[in-house]
Parts: sequence; C-alpha cells; structure tokens
Amino acid sequence: MTVDRAVMMFAGAMVLLSLALGYYVSPYWYLLNAFVGLNLMQASVTGFCPAAIILKKLGMKPGVAFS
Repeated sequence: MTVDRAVMMFAGAMVLLSLALGYYVSPYWYLLNAFVGLNLMQASVTGFCPAAIILKKLGMKPGVAFS
C-alpha cells in the first residue's frame, strides 16, 4: 500500500468514525468531519499533508501525490 492510498483510507475511516460519534455521542463530533474535509482540500492544493509525512516516516512506500 502506498502513502496516497493509506491517506485516503485514514481520511475515510475518520469520516465514518466522526459520523458514528456524532450520531451516538454528541453532534459536536461532526466538526471532525469538517476538519477532515478542510484538510483534504488544503492538501490537494498545497501538497502538504501531515498524515502523509507521518506515514512516510513510518516506512510506507511513497506514492505519486505526496512525494
């Protein structure tokens, strides 16, 4: 698995987790969805993604998007 695919998987998991927590625990958890969405948008424009940096340091092979 490349860093690009791992970032997409992590973002998807965070969105699903946030939806579940927002429904069952507190609506404030929906703010996590907003944060994930904004982070994805800024990463697509700037190419800077903290999750990609961490995954690269953990030894995951780089992809095309976050090189």
